[in-house]
Amino acid sequence: MIANLFVVGPAGSGKSTFTAAFREWMIKNEYEAITVNLDPGAENLPYIPDVDIRDIVDLPSIMEEYQLGPNGAQIVAADLMANFVEELKSEIDSYEADYVIYDTAGQIELFAFRTASKFIVDYLGGNSAILAFLFDPALSKSPSGYVSLLMLSSSVYFRFYKPYINILSKIDIISDEELQNIANWSSDWDSLYLSLLKENPGMIKELSIELFKALENVDAFRTLIPTSARMLYGYEDVYNAIQMTFGSGEDLEKR
Repeated sequence: MIANLFVVGPAGSGKSTFTAAFREWMIKNEYEAITVNLDPGAENLPYIPDVDIRDIVDLPSIMEEYQLGPNGAQIVAADLMANFVEELKSEIDSYEADYVIYDTAGQIELFAFRTASKFIVDYLGGNSAILAFLFDPALSKSPSGYVSLLMLSSSVYFRFYKPYINILSKIDIISDEELQNIANWSSDWDSLYLSLLKENPGMIKELSIELFKALENVDAFRTLIPTSARMLYGYEDVYNAIQMTFGSGEDLEKR
């Protein structure tokens, strides 16, 4: 096992689409990769999971047994998954794949902020776990929206304390100018700071400045990797980032 990549992000950021596209890219480039669905509430996925939590944790059954609505059942299911980590790991290990891509719950709070989730990541991922946090381009294109996603990404990092990379998904839905602005903010913090000052007047400006300083103090800034599932763009950069994390850029498969 080289890497266990846990794909995390807010609802609508494109986690399942990213999972499907990254696996397609990996297979095309002759790397051994499998997908694991960790969202028991997923209805339609753009890929066929090699390992699927829905085969073990059934959301309709939980709703019926505990007399819960969809949201309550999702919370119970998120915690119940920890009871089946041995079964999941056994099935995952049976594939003997170099890379495992984990598609997490659509609602980020169901994965990132449940006690069971940290146990799941530690157990399944071990020392080869890495987080991929997806930035939704619709929110990222404003300076304040970009900072809010940086804060959420940092919260996820501190929650799991694992290596992580920040990824800008679905770049084909924003203009070239918006993409360039985001790229500038990602690589030049002064550019982001100046854009925040221009965007927000009065007390909102002061709050933005303080949030920016807090993120700077904890070294939360990471260069975004832009990707497009439709064009299979950017996935080589994601792969290279994983290689840099675990092998200083060496070809880990050959090693």
